[in-house]
Amino acid sequence: MNVTLKDRLKKMSIGEVPQGYVTTSEGIFPNDWKVVQLQEVVRVFRGASPRPKGDPRYYGGDIPRVLIEDVTRDGKYVYPCIDSLTEEGAKKSRLLPKDSVILSCSGTRVAIPGILGESACIHDGFFGFDSYDGLLPEYLYYFFLLLHEKMQSSATKGGVFNNLTTQIMKEMYIQLPSLFEQEKIIDKIKPWDKAIELKEKLIKQKKEQKKGITQKLLTGEVRLPGFKDKWKKVEFGDVLNLIKKDPIKNPEDYYLLTVKLHLKGIEGTDKKPNVTTKGRPYYLREPNELLIGRQNFHNGGIGIVPENMKNYVASNAISSVGAIKGNLTFYYYYLSNPNFYKRIEHIIGGTGQKEISEAMMKKLKLFIPVNEDEQTAIKELLEIIDKEIYLLEEELFQLKEQKKGLMQLLLTGKVRVKA
Repeated sequence: MNVTLKDRLKKMSIGEVPQGYVTTSEGIFPNDWKVVQLQEVVRVFRGASPRPKGDPRYYGGDIPRVLIEDVTRDGKYVYPCIDSLTEEGAKKSRLLPKDSVILSCSGTRVAIPGILGESACIHDGFFGFDSYDGLLPEYLYYFFLLLHEKMQSSATKGGVFNNLTTQIMKEMYIQLPSLFEQEKIIDKIKPWDKAIELKEKLIKQKKEQKKGITQKLLTGEVRLPGFKDKWKKVEFGDVLNLIKKDPIKNPEDYYLLTVKLHLKGIEGTDKKPNVTTKGRPYYLREPNELLIGRQNFHNGGIGIVPENMKNYVASNAISSVGAIKGNLTFYYYYLSNPNFYKRIEHIIGGTGQKEISEAMMKKLKLFIPVNEDEQTAIKELLEIIDKEIYLLEEELFQLKEQKKGLMQLLLTGKVRVKA
């Protein structure tokens, strides 16, 4: 009797062992797979860092040194571009060849895997691997990728993976099909990698296009057809008002929102306010208010509260803003433009975590179209671009979810690849 894939998955979901499978310490797997400790099939070692940090004898040379920012930025293939070592520095570090698998192993961003796109050194916040026996490096990368969320969750909650020791990594179990099946599994996953890579490149291009268009539109360098009125300098307080609110008495009954500079601007969280901080007031934020984070002002902490976001609060470090004159969404785009912040850096103290007062905010100079129709036309064009980016990001999210589901099936043997 032939058992369909659906029947097999249903059995395994309730703990039954289908024909051709066995129960192991790590779960249910095909009976022709091996369950071994990682140290049995690969050598595990930790990176190293020359000391003291920043010493010109060791740092600033031509040999790339991997940082966690490189891995989170690049994804699968990592091309370090932030830090570097001299030849003497590389001798006190771990220099790995191109195509080496690496894995972050300390802090709250543990278990992030990558494959070196070029030879580079790793510091002691990364594991390296070599001397493979019955295990393909790319298969190991996908294995780590599959386990990432579990290990990351454990790390952020202070669990066993908060600091991945060499011993923990060596004793970790891996379920291995034959080398032939590993190759077939890799071949099945790679097209998703390519699709994700292309989608990410397209999103990056769209964002660069938006950046250029935004700069030209919000400075008046390029005018939309039909508008010829001169732009004027106004003070923030002439066109926008700071909405006064009373602190809420029971902030623990609400959820916190965050204000960031990205496509959506405002995000809800599942966190409750920290009411243990003495004297720190929280205010209810209403849909369609423009919120500006004053402590993060130079980085563009800004967004408009969505229509469906209710019962969220934010601290007194965030101002609620409404429009006296003009289009509020236009002001969102204008104030979130990085070039606007560059012009006012001298007011808020330049770099670092600087806070701007509401009194100071009111006096900021804005160079804007006073014709509200032109403001509306600009914001509508930028909204169209944002909508395109948003849809691309949704497609990227779906691709990543589909890849994750595929890996879950293939790397656990729930679905077998055919010869």
